[in-house]
Amino acid sequence: MDFVTAGESHGPQLTAIVGGVPAGLKISETNINSDLARRQSGYGRGGRQQIETDKATITSGVRFGITLGTPIALSVENRDWQNWKERMSVFGDAPEALQREVTPRPGHADLVGVLKNNFDDCRNVLERASARETAARVAAAGIAREFLAELGVEVFSYVIRIGSAAWDEPESFLRTPHLNPGAIELSEVRCPDAEASERMKKVIDVAHVQGESLGGVFRVAATGLIPGLGDFAAGPDRLTSKLGAALFGIPAIKGVEFGLGFAAAQRPGSEVHDPIAQTDESGFVRKSNNAGGLEGGMTTGMPLVVTAAMKPIPTLKTPLETVNMDTMEPALASKERSDVCAVPAAAVVAEAEVAFVLANAYLLKFGSDNMTDIKANMRSYLHRVKTQSR
Repeated sequence: MDFVTAGESHGPQLTAIVGGVPAGLKISETNINSDLARRQSGYGRGGRQQIETDKATITSGVRFGITLGTPIALSVENRDWQNWKERMSVFGDAPEALQREVTPRPGHADLVGVLKNNFDDCRNVLERASARETAARVAAAGIAREFLAELGVEVFSYVIRIGSAAWDEPESFLRTPHLNPGAIELSEVRCPDAEASERMKKVIDVAHVQGESLGGVFRVAATGLIPGLGDFAAGPDRLTSKLGAALFGIPAIKGVEFGLGFAAAQRPGSEVHDPIAQTDESGFVRKSNNAGGLEGGMTTGMPLVVTAAMKPIPTLKTPLETVNMDTMEPALASKERSDVCAVPAAAVVAEAEVAFVLANAYLLKFGSDNMTDIKANMRSYLHRVKTQSR
């Protein structure tokens, strides 16, 4: 299973095409649009979210709500396109009065993208490098989420830090990351702890007044996974590698940890590695989950727990110093309409990326033609694994 996206931040629409989808999978536009709405929510979001109401339209690969096994095309309209038709026209000559973006923002792709592609206008870069593109990823991953749900897998996310405000979560989350979904979704910052949520909102308010932006830390967890997804034979085939690559592909993600992550470097091996046990009911099990559900690049059957750090958004109301590309004189960076904080939204995008990697791992393990064969293959595998462990 793979996907490709197309579209600019202020173009007519975003498009995603998902290939490798098995036939016979039930698809719900309601579920996909719910994920898109979650991506747009969150305390500290900017004016763009007041314009857009993202909804995905499926135009191929699904008939009567069931996948056909052919590529699925989804589109998400950009309502703001109406305000940008002249500046983002696909054909024709650029208007004489067109104002080019020549003051690149520190921390964004603006300057390096211009240098790479020999542009004289940062807009040619920032329109695609914008995090707006992640709406198409979330829409595409809605297909993967439906697939995983059919196999008993749930993927969710929550925020543990925004700026200096953090939730001191108990370490038991590694073994049983089962949190109240309602508490997460009702929190404006996607933090299940009410007191911590209020602290996070306060630091966002302060940043807003100061013309600043804030980053933070979130977790993505997946439950219901079977052991043995992924591979150990080659580095690129390890599920750890694929998940890391997918998460680092999200704009502004600067760090990724699995399980204990960097904390494992501070402890002796006896306090890091997960002891193995065997039960007649479940077969091989782990007594702890410090590894975060991955060993040797493969799932252990324990919950997958990934933590990611997001940097502050580069667009500031009080812009940083830069250089005017036309005059080569000092200037202030350009200001796009932007968020103060988008950590809760990034967490939803990370859910999508993780879901897509996991869905692909199941397809590689059990085939990809149709849901009936995939489920039968998985049942046979689980029976063998359980029997072998006795």
